[in-house]
Amino acid sequence: MKTTSRTTAGPAQLDRPHIRRAFGTVKILVAAYGAGSAAVLLTVALRALSGHPVTSFLWGRSAGVLASAAVTYWLTVLAARGVRWAFLRVRIISVVMPVAIVGVDMIPGVCPAWFALEQALCAVAVAAAAFVVNGAGLRGAFPKAAKAG
Repeated sequence: MKTTSRTTAGPAQLDRPHIRRAFGTVKILVAAYGAGSAAVLLTVALRALSGHPVTSFLWGRSAGVLASAAVTYWLTVLAARGVRWAFLRVRIISVVMPVAIVGVDMIPGVCPAWFALEQALCAVAVAAAAFVVNGAGLRGAFPKAAKAG
Protein backbone atom coordinates (compact mmCIF):
# COMPACT_ATOMS: atom_id res chain seq x y z
CA MET A 1 0.00 0.00 0.00
CA LYS A 2 1.38 3.35 -1.00
CA THR A 3 1.32 6.09 1.59
CA THR A 4 1.59 9.73 0.85
CA SER A 5 2.73 12.37 3.23
CA ARG A 6 2.37 16.08 3.20
CA THR A 7 5.69 17.78 3.53
CA THR A 8 6.45 21.02 5.26
CA ALA A 9 9.48 23.19 5.57
CA GLY A 10 11.51 22.50 8.64
CA PRO A 11 10.99 24.91 11.54
CA ALA A 12 14.67 25.83 11.44
CA GLN A 13 14.27 26.93 7.82
CA LEU A 14 11.28 29.17 8.50
CA ASP A 15 12.92 30.83 11.51
CA ARG A 16 15.75 32.21 9.44
CA PRO A 17 15.51 36.00 9.19
CA HIS A 18 15.92 36.11 5.41
CA ILE A 19 13.10 33.58 4.97
CA ARG A 20 10.77 35.57 7.24
CA ARG A 21 11.66 38.79 5.42
CA ALA A 22 11.09 37.17 2.03
CA PHE A 23 7.67 35.88 3.06
CA GLY A 24 6.86 39.31 4.51
CA THR A 25 7.72 40.86 1.16
CA VAL A 26 5.62 38.31 -0.74
CA LYS A 27 2.66 38.94 1.58
CA ILE A 28 2.93 42.70 0.99
CA LEU A 29 3.13 42.24 -2.78
CA VAL A 30 0.20 39.82 -2.87
CA ALA A 31 -1.78 42.20 -0.63
CA ALA A 32 -1.00 44.99 -3.12
CA TYR A 33 -2.24 42.68 -5.88
CA GLY A 34 -5.45 42.23 -3.89
CA ALA A 35 -5.82 45.94 -3.18
CA GLY A 36 -5.31 46.75 -6.85
CA SER A 37 -7.83 44.09 -7.82
CA ALA A 38 -10.35 45.53 -5.36
CA ALA A 39 -9.74 48.99 -6.83
CA VAL A 40 -10.45 47.64 -10.32
CA LEU A 41 -13.72 46.07 -9.18
CA LEU A 42 -14.68 49.26 -7.34
CA THR A 43 -13.94 51.31 -10.46
CA VAL A 44 -16.14 49.00 -12.53
CA ALA A 45 -18.94 49.34 -9.97
CA LEU A 46 -18.64 53.14 -9.82
CA ARG A 47 -18.64 53.42 -13.59
CA ALA A 48 -21.74 51.23 -13.79
CA LEU A 49 -23.50 53.29 -11.12
CA SER A 50 -22.67 56.53 -12.95
CA GLY A 51 -24.18 55.29 -16.20
CA HIS A 52 -21.04 54.38 -18.11
CA PRO A 53 -21.24 51.18 -20.15
CA VAL A 54 -19.75 48.23 -18.29
CA THR A 55 -19.70 44.80 -19.91
CA SER A 56 -20.17 41.50 -18.17
CA PHE A 57 -16.57 40.72 -19.12
CA LEU A 58 -15.34 43.64 -17.00
CA TRP A 59 -17.44 42.50 -14.04
CA GLY A 60 -16.36 38.87 -14.33
CA ARG A 61 -12.74 39.62 -15.02
CA SER A 62 -12.34 42.07 -12.15
CA ALA A 63 -14.16 39.78 -9.70
CA GLY A 64 -12.13 36.78 -10.85
CA VAL A 65 -8.81 38.57 -10.45
CA LEU A 66 -9.84 39.73 -6.97
CA ALA A 67 -10.79 36.15 -6.06
CA SER A 68 -7.42 34.89 -7.32
CA ALA A 69 -5.68 37.52 -5.18
CA ALA A 70 -7.56 36.31 -2.09
CA VAL A 71 -6.66 32.69 -2.79
CA THR A 72 -3.04 33.63 -3.48
CA TYR A 73 -2.81 35.50 -0.18
CA TRP A 74 -4.30 32.55 1.72
CA LEU A 75 -1.79 30.21 0.06
CA THR A 76 1.04 32.62 0.88
CA VAL A 77 0.08 32.58 4.56
CA LEU A 78 0.04 28.77 4.52
CA ALA A 79 3.39 28.68 2.73
CA ALA A 80 4.90 31.05 5.31
CA ARG A 81 3.82 28.51 7.95
CA GLY A 82 5.77 25.81 6.10
CA VAL A 83 3.12 24.12 3.95
CA ARG A 84 5.02 22.96 0.86
CA TRP A 85 2.01 22.34 -1.42
CA ALA A 86 0.83 25.92 -0.77
CA PHE A 87 4.32 27.23 -1.53
CA LEU A 88 4.35 25.39 -4.86
CA ARG A 89 0.97 26.84 -5.79
CA VAL A 90 2.07 30.37 -4.93
CA ARG A 91 5.11 29.88 -7.15
CA ILE A 92 2.90 28.80 -10.06
CA ILE A 93 0.18 31.42 -9.57
CA SER A 94 2.69 34.25 -9.25
CA VAL A 95 4.14 33.40 -12.66
CA VAL A 96 0.93 32.49 -14.50
CA MET A 97 -1.36 35.32 -13.35
CA PRO A 98 0.66 38.28 -14.66
CA VAL A 99 0.97 36.60 -18.05
CA ALA A 100 -2.75 35.79 -18.12
CA ILE A 101 -3.79 39.26 -17.00
CA VAL A 102 -1.63 41.11 -19.50
CA GLY A 103 -2.18 38.60 -22.28
CA VAL A 104 -5.96 38.77 -22.18
CA ASP A 105 -6.06 42.52 -21.67
CA MET A 106 -3.87 43.10 -24.73
CA ILE A 107 -6.36 41.45 -27.08
CA PRO A 108 -7.72 44.35 -29.14
CA GLY A 109 -11.26 45.37 -28.24
CA VAL A 110 -11.58 43.12 -25.21
CA CYS A 111 -11.41 45.85 -22.61
CA PRO A 112 -11.02 49.62 -22.39
CA ALA A 113 -7.57 51.14 -21.87
CA TRP A 114 -8.33 52.29 -18.30
CA PHE A 115 -9.24 48.73 -17.35
CA ALA A 116 -6.14 47.22 -18.97
CA LEU A 117 -3.92 49.78 -17.20
CA GLU A 118 -5.42 49.09 -13.78
CA GLN A 119 -5.14 45.34 -14.33
CA ALA A 120 -1.52 45.76 -15.49
CA LEU A 121 -0.70 47.41 -12.18
CA CYS A 122 -2.09 44.34 -10.42
CA ALA A 123 0.03 42.14 -12.66
CA VAL A 124 3.16 44.11 -11.74
CA ALA A 125 2.59 43.45 -8.03
CA VAL A 126 2.10 39.72 -8.43
CA ALA A 127 5.01 39.51 -10.92
CA ALA A 128 7.27 41.13 -8.34
CA ALA A 129 6.12 38.49 -5.85
CA ALA A 130 7.07 35.82 -8.41
CA PHE A 131 10.69 36.95 -8.34
CA VAL A 132 10.84 36.64 -4.56
CA VAL A 133 8.91 33.39 -4.18
CA ASN A 134 10.82 31.69 -6.99
CA GLY A 135 14.19 32.86 -5.67
CA ALA A 136 16.79 30.49 -4.30
CA GLY A 137 16.24 31.59 -0.68
CA LEU A 138 12.61 30.51 -0.44
CA ARG A 139 13.05 27.49 -2.68
CA GLY A 140 15.82 26.31 -0.35
CA ALA A 141 13.42 26.41 2.60
CA PHE A 142 11.21 23.82 0.88
CA PRO A 143 13.45 20.95 -0.25
CA LYS A 144 11.89 18.25 -2.38
CA ALA A 145 10.49 15.36 -0.40
CA ALA A 146 12.32 12.08 -0.69
CA LYS A 147 10.34 9.51 -2.65
CA ALA A 148 9.44 6.38 -0.78
CA GLY A 149 9.91 2.96 -2.11
